[in-house]
Amino acid sequence: MTIQEIIETAEKDLKDRFSEIEKTEAYWTRRILKAFQEKEVSYRHFAGTTGYGNGDIGRDTLESVFATVFGAEAAIVRPSIASGTAALAQTLYGLVLPGDEIVSATGRPYDTMEEILGINEGECAPGSMKEMGVSYKEVPLTDSGEIDLPAVEAVITKNTKLIIAQRSRGYSWRPSLMPDQFEGLCTMIHEKHPGIRVMVDNCYGEFVAFCEPSEKGADVCVGSLIKNAGGGLAPTGGYMVGKKDAIERIASHITAPGIGLEVGSYAQGYQLFFQGLFMAPHTVAQAIKTACLAARVFEILGLQSVPGSMEKRSDIIQAIRLETPERLIRFCQGIQMASPIDSMAMPEPWDMPGYTDQVIMAAGTFVAGASIELSADGPMRAPYTAYLQGSLTYVHGKIALEKALEHMVSGNAIRIP
Repeated sequence: MTIQEIIETAEKDLKDRFSEIEKTEAYWTRRILKAFQEKEVSYRHFAGTTGYGNGDIGRDTLESVFATVFGAEAAIVRPSIASGTAALAQTLYGLVLPGDEIVSATGRPYDTMEEILGINEGECAPGSMKEMGVSYKEVPLTDSGEIDLPAVEAVITKNTKLIIAQRSRGYSWRPSLMPDQFEGLCTMIHEKHPGIRVMVDNCYGEFVAFCEPSEKGADVCVGSLIKNAGGGLAPTGGYMVGKKDAIERIASHITAPGIGLEVGSYAQGYQLFFQGLFMAPHTVAQAIKTACLAARVFEILGLQSVPGSMEKRSDIIQAIRLETPERLIRFCQGIQMASPIDSMAMPEPWDMPGYTDQVIMAAGTFVAGASIELSADGPMRAPYTAYLQGSLTYVHGKIALEKALEHMVSGNAIRIP
């Protein structure tokens, strides 16, 4: 078979799967459209402000739309939040105090969270939770990939104030969690431990399923605007959605106590954030189709992928176990070569800040680091797993996958049967 024949075979196999993805896209498009109409979004909400941003109706309306879309009481949506990691850090700073304890209900979190929590190897980073006197415990998922509720409850102490849970797999070979899987955790915590909050890292998961963790009891859901929720248009930013009391505490940290959500300007205006949210269900659908295609192609080639091409998904990330460093490097380089931006760049493994192992990253994106645009990365450690995510259009994702396979074949990293 040729590379093109493998891709064509994979597409035929995925016909029904693609139809299911399009149903999810339609559901969220209707839901977001309704929120825009209910909040009477108009051109005046696109205008920017400067200085304090007092009375910024664009900012306030954008946050109200986000809260409505996610089924939450309140939201913080700010261009000033530098990344998803920054949004997570600011949420932790807002919800815990020195002497408190954080428990992770989904095992070891994503690599960049280790620095925030102070659980990384080596010297503790300035401003980490550990430096602040906040302790940390973690409970792994069960062998079947579920949250281990009895084990979580067993480690809770009088100092426990926040349960954190990560929806996406990150750099772990585990299934991502569906929003429904957080419901039992939230119910147990709120009924038995009413003083404890639940925070869900929602990065990469927005609009993939038919509901969000904020509708299943999570006190706060946190994400990035240069991932799913920004639809490939938002140039920067992050968000928090959830219960009003939790959002108000976080807002006091982001600005100042007594000020909260009342200030915060953005001179460039909010059109791309509104438009990005509106486009998000379609863009996410394109990314999921690309992920399914990649999974099916590598299944045909005899390599493992998580999730499988026909499985239900909770995020846009496709983990592909490539088994050798040469395959991982050539795959990422091929994705970069098929990018519209910086296609001439040749990614190599490097010591990226916030990561324990060297990491290789391919991301020729219009918005720097935007994971909803096509990118691929992975830590240089066995079993050399590539994490593919995004694609503004499915057609581009297919072209890039073809290029990556060609680059792997030309470097003798893989053979086509």
